[in-house]
Amino acid sequence: MVKGDRQAWKAAYFEKAKNLLTQYEKVFICDADNVTSKQFQEIRCGMRGHGDILMGKNTMMKKAIKECAASNPALEKLIPLIRQNIGFVLTNGDLKEIRDLIQTYKVPAAARTGAISPVDVMVPAQATSLGPEKTSFFQALSIPTKITRGMIEITSNVNLLTAGSKVGQSESTLLGMLNIKPFEYGFDILNVYDSGSVFSPAILDITAEDLRARFCAGVANVAAVSLNIGYPTVASVPHSIANGFKNLMAVAAVTDIEFPEVERLKAYLADPSAFAVAAPVAAAAEEAAPAAAAVEEESESDDDMGFDMFG
Repeated sequence: MVKGDRQAWKAAYFEKAKNLLTQYEKVFICDADNVTSKQFQEIRCGMRGHGDILMGKNTMMKKAIKECAASNPALEKLIPLIRQNIGFVLTNGDLKEIRDLIQTYKVPAAARTGAISPVDVMVPAQATSLGPEKTSFFQALSIPTKITRGMIEITSNVNLLTAGSKVGQSESTLLGMLNIKPFEYGFDILNVYDSGSVFSPAILDITAEDLRARFCAGVANVAAVSLNIGYPTVASVPHSIANGFKNLMAVAAVTDIEFPEVERLKAYLADPSAFAVAAPVAAAAEEAAPAAAAVEEESESDDDMGFDMFG
């Protein structure tokens, strides 16, 4: 590529980046390691109508953002996030829907020697198609096996790799022989930018129920502290009123003080047996009432039938 063509290419790139950063308000900052060119093409096609993808050298992306930050200073928050092999997925759509769309383009991948395992890898107990000559290989990896019908069978589950560990040649070879592809590669979302705010993608999984539960827990803590220190707040006043009313009823129960709310309590204290007898009777009456109604309805139905036939 001649120098003039390169300058023209850079100018076109900066113009494209400026248009995208001006057009969209939401950006997914994604790790693009181990993403193949075919995956890039599929993701670009899948994002049509939903957003665009911006890739490039980190220095060029930072320069483009700095130029756009002159009119929108909030974009400067993206600059510290540009590290290693990252890319931008820009959109104006619903963040959760676009996140789910991006994740659908992850593909299974084999464990290559020297790669860092992103997940724990377990080899399940299974009957393999490998002959007895491979037994020593399994023994070197401390994998329990037995020979079944002339083939090696793994007798129990084996934790082969842990997240963050490096894949060795033996582990890579074993997973290849068993045709196990334990990894998934695609755009891994590291951060989310939305109209000047940067946050973790885990925030997108928070539901209204989660917010309500957190709020209620906070209100309960405020009420507990307020009651303990005797400082009235909106959260603690209902509890204070309820506790005060309980104290009033306790005083009324042992004195001659009367008010409507304490009449039933005093009646119970005066004769608890009356309430013990009344409760089963009331329950029996409630059960008998529907049965009686059903019998009466059936009787009326028979009378009507007799009247229609002989009247």
